[in-house]
Amino acid sequence: MPEFRKRVRVPVSAEELFAWHERPGAFLRLSPPWDRPEVVSHVGGIRDGARVELRVHAGPIPTTWTLEHRDYIANRQFRDVMLEGPFTSWVHTHSIEPDGPSASVLDDHIAYELPLGGLGEAVGGSFAAGTLQRVFAYRHAITLHDIERHAAYAQRPRLTVAITGATGFIGTQVAAFLSTGGHKVIRIGRGAVQPGVVDVTWNPSRGQLDPRALEGVDAVIHLAGASIAERWSDSHKRAIRESRVEGTSLLSHTLAQLSRRPAVLLSGSAIGVYGNRGDELLDESSRFGDDFLAEVGRAWEGATAPAEKAGIRVVHLRTGIVQGAAGGALAKQAPLFKLGVGGTLGRGTQWVSPIALDDHIGAMHFCLMRDDVSGAVNLVAPEPVTNAQFTTTLGDVLSRPSFVAAPAFALRLALGSDMANATVLASQRVLPGVLQRKGFVWRFPTLASMLRFELGVSTD
Repeated sequence: MPEFRKRVRVPVSAEELFAWHERPGAFLRLSPPWDRPEVVSHVGGIRDGARVELRVHAGPIPTTWTLEHRDYIANRQFRDVMLEGPFTSWVHTHSIEPDGPSASVLDDHIAYELPLGGLGEAVGGSFAAGTLQRVFAYRHAITLHDIERHAAYAQRPRLTVAITGATGFIGTQVAAFLSTGGHKVIRIGRGAVQPGVVDVTWNPSRGQLDPRALEGVDAVIHLAGASIAERWSDSHKRAIRESRVEGTSLLSHTLAQLSRRPAVLLSGSAIGVYGNRGDELLDESSRFGDDFLAEVGRAWEGATAPAEKAGIRVVHLRTGIVQGAAGGALAKQAPLFKLGVGGTLGRGTQWVSPIALDDHIGAMHFCLMRDDVSGAVNLVAPEPVTNAQFTTTLGDVLSRPSFVAAPAFALRLALGSDMANATVLASQRVLPGVLQRKGFVWRFPTLASMLRFELGVSTD
């Protein structure tokens, strides 16, 4: 029976490393994004008898895994045994060993058997072994990065954090990251209350948000807003603006009237506030642009005024192009590039300011925990690139050609002039001035490093 083993040393005690695995959100954080994993159900934590059902989109037909946890020993080990899935058998033992008083070693050991016995091993053995190497390189990096970021603020009390947009591409990962760090997450969303999905209901268009539900919250992260990735009809442009401005205004007025207000509000924004600026270097002191997204951004940020006047520390998260294989722009681009039909958008001279999803989450946590950070903060990597450079790098990472360009006129026809000019053809050469001055550390400062990590491509 084939076996796989990988170990990593982590700079926290065995008890804290085990607790990280036991908290809500750990399974989601550890799921590699390039297979677009979907946790269908997860009941019972990691103790004996607990079960996880996972849907993985690794190919044209999704596969479903059902795992049961067994052999739980507090602060030492637990096992995942596959009950249903693509393998004949699968037993994954997570062992944690102390390595002195303030460090520990995570040992992942998997014994598995492929279908069809020797034939399955001959045909798919090397692929399975290579896949496990990719998966656990990612898992161990996430474990190490997340724990190091939480450990940097271990002396600060754990927080109760309310999040809007917690079911979105970024929000789900932020909520999972905070939960594994010992913080309590309250999810604000539309629809009926559903544990783990919606804890507090709201309806910004109707002005509905019960202040009592937010009493005692330490911090709020506001990420909700209609997608800008849909074609901009007049009605959708209205939805883009109103979902951001009305939602932020309702939230800010509600927080301002609480008897015990949160200390900080991290409010979503975007580098679109700068408009189309060509080769100009931009930082947080740069003026607003004058197109639709810039106007929305100005009003969006302005809607936090009631919270700021009430003494709440407000941070405007001016987000760049977040690179995540499970969502956002990269999830749409990568499949095209894998097919060899990727290329530049327009002339390719426009500047793009990306950031790895892992660093975006880390930067939000940095802003949350640092009392000396307020106002506009550009959440981007230190090195902006042109669209042509982005195209070449993504093609190189995937070992695919990248010469199928999309002319500007075709993009304007497909998306509409307003949307094309303000998004895929806009040039925003943005620097992370505040994060650099405050000492934030990027795990993936270059485009190549963030793409390789998110897409699970080895650096060997």
